[in-house]
Amino acid sequence: MLPVKAVFVGILVYNFIFSRWFEDVALTRSVAHQVVVRFFLIYLLLNVAVAFILVFARKISPLLVQRVIFTASFVDGLFLAALTFVTGGFDSLLYWLFPGLIVRNALSSPLAVPQIILNLSAIFCYLLAGVLDVAIADELLDFEELGRGGTENPTEPFLLRLFVLLLMAACCYGIQVLFEKQRQAEEEAREFSSRQAQLRSAGRLAAQIAHQIKNPLGIINNAAFSLQRGIQEGKGAGLQQVQIIREEVERSDRILTKLMGYAQLAEGKVEKLHVTEELDRAIAEVFPSAAKYEVKIERDYSLHLPRLLMQRGHLSEILVNILQNAREAMGGKGSIKVDARPGRDNSVQISISDNGPGIPEEKLDKIFQPYFSTKEKGTGLGLSIVKHNTEIYNGSVRVESGLGKGTRFILHFPTRTFMKLQT
Repeated sequence: MLPVKAVFVGILVYNFIFSRWFEDVALTRSVAHQVVVRFFLIYLLLNVAVAFILVFARKISPLLVQRVIFTASFVDGLFLAALTFVTGGFDSLLYWLFPGLIVRNALSSPLAVPQIILNLSAIFCYLLAGVLDVAIADELLDFEELGRGGTENPTEPFLLRLFVLLLMAACCYGIQVLFEKQRQAEEEAREFSSRQAQLRSAGRLAAQIAHQIKNPLGIINNAAFSLQRGIQEGKGAGLQQVQIIREEVERSDRILTKLMGYAQLAEGKVEKLHVTEELDRAIAEVFPSAAKYEVKIERDYSLHLPRLLMQRGHLSEILVNILQNAREAMGGKGSIKVDARPGRDNSVQISISDNGPGIPEEKLDKIFQPYFSTKEKGTGLGLSIVKHNTEIYNGSVRVESGLGKGTRFILHFPTRTFMKLQT
């Protein structure tokens, strides 16, 4: 839009210097010249500053650029209204620039609220310019001199023009809403397809690896069982060692079974998930009413949370593992706070905190490592699965804890980023 505005400003500069087209019979030449020229100088300096900012927009924060564009668009409406005021008010030919200004506002401000504010303010500025022109003309001229161009009822063309501007603003907004919905639908379709393909690919690879490891373990288990029977029928030497072998094989089998669940990315499908519903479902699973745990659950959910594009099983594993850890750390007694709120860039942040004994500071960096566990019979894969399932959706998980201070897990899930595979 900068070249178009540069041409427009150039035309204004030429007409201000070499023409008197801005003078109006309702105002003296000096007043019209002084007011409009001063406004134009301010307008010119502002546009130079805006052009400089937009040229270097990549080095400036997007929020600042949006505010600059909004301010510049608003000043455009004011300046165009000032020109309309001194060139005939409701009868000014510059009226036909207002529909173009409305279209430009729709293109430069795609967000609904700023666009509506800009377009309504532009229409109001046109209305104000016309009303001021009529008011001044009513003071300076006789009633017979107010009928410009032979119009007997000047209200009719004014209402028609006002209706056209309102209709233009509504149409621009409606078309933009349709385009935005189409864009979101296409973006979500791409994300669905991409995530599902990545899940299938990663799932096949992980399942093949687990299957290749599980086969020799089955052979070892059978051999150890045969050896145990042979020793039982003969001498008893080595029974303890054989039993240890079997226990280790069974333990390895349990770990691999967990890993297969950890890698079952191909099962299920990517869905639009309501965060609050998934949180309530996980809480009901970990704290069933029939179990009567002495745990107080405090929920704090923000309204209008964006949906997450994930497999339901992945999000369930994340939430259930964290809640189970909290329940076990508190020994089934205590309080848990679960809150969910929108984050930056249309993301979701989930926080789960408990008032348990907490985690020693020296162990905080290890809790997400596979096979690391502070529990006697733990596999050490629960929080590793949490980290894995979170990061494949480009999310993040962190923990805040200390001895005697409880533990808090903070999960961050973007809703408009593609998944990544862990290598």
